[in-house]
Amino acid sequence: MVGSGAQRRKALKGKGPTPSAKDRPGHPAAKQARYKDKAERAQKSTRSSGKPPKDIVAGRNPVVEALRSKTPAVELLVQLRIDIDDRVHEAVSLAAAQGLPVQEVPKSQIDAVAGDVVHQGLLLVAKPFVYTDLGNLLDTPNPLWVVLDQVTDPRNLGAIARSAAAFGATAVLIPQRRSAPVTPAAWRTSAGALARLPVCQIGNVTQTLGVLQEAGAFCVGLDADSDLGLDELARFTDGPLAIVVGAEGRGLSQLVAKRCDVLVSIPMTSATESLNASVAAAISMHWVAHQRTLG
Repeated sequence: MVGSGAQRRKALKGKGPTPSAKDRPGHPAAKQARYKDKAERAQKSTRSSGKPPKDIVAGRNPVVEALRSKTPAVELLVQLRIDIDDRVHEAVSLAAAQGLPVQEVPKSQIDAVAGDVVHQGLLLVAKPFVYTDLGNLLDTPNPLWVVLDQVTDPRNLGAIARSAAAFGATAVLIPQRRSAPVTPAAWRTSAGALARLPVCQIGNVTQTLGVLQEAGAFCVGLDADSDLGLDELARFTDGPLAIVVGAEGRGLSQLVAKRCDVLVSIPMTSATESLNASVAAAISMHWVAHQRTLG
């Protein structure tokens, strides 16, 4: 039989000191502490790179534009006690209509995530883009590949993707380094084309061209200094084809240019030195699509 003394001592024993407010679930201070912790982690990430994360859209106009174009997103962050205008109203309404969580958070959290970018109290956290494995597309019949070399502006990438989708390209191939990835800015410029067009991240452009050539593709590099025009390619458009596009001004890197089967130029007046990468790509893809319809 157990004596009653021990039971009384247990009953009288306290439950310990009262937890601080930030350690109590459901307490406003606990919520504030969670926000602060997330902000500190985001700030560390931002400091390490010197740039804000690429999968965000900051600022009232950019956020509204991204939501209008239905950029895939995770959540919308709205600063507490923000000065509300029509853009804030529209951003919140669009986010709600698309089923996105809308979180009111302290300014410090948005500052930490946005880095040096002016956010005006609005920040959209976008979903990371899912790239397609090139190996899954190599068996595509009569493919048209668009390979980018040193194209670093995401708006150029978005515009090229829009043209590629319009003219029936199989995929856009972008290198992992020294190239613009798919960001919300690229998504907006593509006008939704990136939702239906495969984009493959590749390692080395030169080696990838070799893979495409082994799969039967004829690789055409765009070079403003070439004496050959697009018309010289008419006999090659019926088969697998890769159009290789370099950055405006710099053009193709030397090794990539050497790996191409042929370099061609787009006829222009002498007053124009070069075309924007997205314009050159669009003209070339339209020409190939036109030749294929004639054949």
